[in-house]
Amino acid sequence: MAKRLATEYVNAKLQLTATEMAGFIRLFEEQQIHLQVLVLDGGNQELVLEDVAGREEVRLTFERRQDYYVCVLSCRLVGPRLTNAMRKAVSAFRGNAIVNRIYSHYTMIYHYRNGSVMSIVEQTAAGERVVFECKDTALQLENVYRSRLIEREIGLINGAVNELLDLRNQATAAEEIGRIDERLADMTKKLFILEA
Repeated sequence: MAKRLATEYVNAKLQLTATEMAGFIRLFEEQQIHLQVLVLDGGNQELVLEDVAGREEVRLTFERRQDYYVCVLSCRLVGPRLTNAMRKAVSAFRGNAIVNRIYSHYTMIYHYRNGSVMSIVEQTAAGERVVFECKDTALQLENVYRSRLIEREIGLINGAVNELLDLRNQATAAEEIGRIDERLADMTKKLFILEA
């Protein structure tokens, strides 16, 4: 198995409430990452995360925006402990990020949205290849369901049009034919909309 050389976080974004911020700090403490919390002007906070064993450090600046703490960061990590702790944090706290996991001959690019991996792309000297892409299955099923409802409605309207045409063929009074023609015109508009 290839050894990971480094992990880069590109424009990672976390948005936390005050309660989530406490949980965020707790997560790093549980991962045995040395942590310093610095309170800055305006209620902003800076977290200094340090892997003492790997002699690696990252600073996360959280700006206070209304009821949230927002952090946008780009950093490069080498040590496994801090790297794993950051991965868990992005996932657990629904972060958005592009994460480059760099190996000697290729890079795996993970796209996170709301803490979930949406796609994984392998980048080599030969080019890029999509390894994984998240499909929105619920949305696809909903679209199929809607399309079947529309098909059923089209079928019902076609049946109603056939009945109206039969009535029109049997009608003799001009007033009755006019009413039937108006209903046929309405049905035609509905069919046009549904079939579009």
